[in-house]
Amino acid sequence: MAASIGRFCGVQLLKSSNRTAFQQINHFSTTRTWSKTQKRLLASMGMLAGGAGALVYALEQSVQASDAIVHSPKNPWNHSGLISSLDHASIRRGYEVYKQVCAACHSMRYIAYRNLVGVSHTEAEAKAEAEETQVRDGPNESGEYFMRPGKLSDYFPNPYANEEAARAANNGAFPPDLSYIVLARKGGEDYIFALLTGYVDPPAGVVLREGQHYNPYFPGGAISMAQALYNEVLEYDDGTPATASQLAKDVATFLKWCSEPEHDERKRMLIKVAGIFTILGVLAYYIKRHKWSVLKSRKVVYQPKKYDK
Repeated sequence: MAASIGRFCGVQLLKSSNRTAFQQINHFSTTRTWSKTQKRLLASMGMLAGGAGALVYALEQSVQASDAIVHSPKNPWNHSGLISSLDHASIRRGYEVYKQVCAACHSMRYIAYRNLVGVSHTEAEAKAEAEETQVRDGPNESGEYFMRPGKLSDYFPNPYANEEAARAANNGAFPPDLSYIVLARKGGEDYIFALLTGYVDPPAGVVLREGQHYNPYFPGGAISMAQALYNEVLEYDDGTPATASQLAKDVATFLKWCSEPEHDERKRMLIKVAGIFTILGVLAYYIKRHKWSVLKSRKVVYQPKKYDK
């Protein structure tokens, strides 16, 4: 009788301890920390956030729909394919356009003459291009600065001494640096091509200030840069007809290379990676199919040993 009472008391004590432990676990559990009011509040906040996001998106779309900017159309560039490289002949012609037309106002302070070697010019040609410029160097042994012919390590010269001089020469407008202009503008090379070939007469009601021109692809329409590319404004060394669209296409390709000099190498690496992964995939399939299939499909049966009675 005493043993039965002891077992009963032990069972009751165990149940009581289990109940206490379960209550403590529930107390620390995260599944019961949210009350119905808190869940409703959280759901309401989520709905308000979703509504606010939808409202902001709708307002943005309405602003874009009412914007006067004409978006640049997509063009079938030679380098737009998945594994297509840049047209290096076009890069060379684009450098000629920049040198003879764009360099009068725009700088390219992040591009050096050595970057042209193996891309659009040979080493001797790049050296000749660099030597055509005069670079301020020094000080010498006498502590004076001097001018010297350019070298491959020199960067493209700046047409103005400073920003103030650039603004003074362009009616207060500062010509942007073209080193990374393709990445800095929405549309990339499509925007550059559309801007260079998109000059038109201003529509009725649009008043331009002195020194401004109208280009619908430029934000606001009023641009201080005059139209620079015309038919036969220069002659290509390779004899390509220098139409305005050809000039714009070549200089846009050149600026694309300036902004992404690793363009061709990146796509070449993509081809290598795709080839390597294809070979590895075929090998993995072969190993899985012909080596592991035997191990995966085998059946292990346990047969207990029978003892003679």
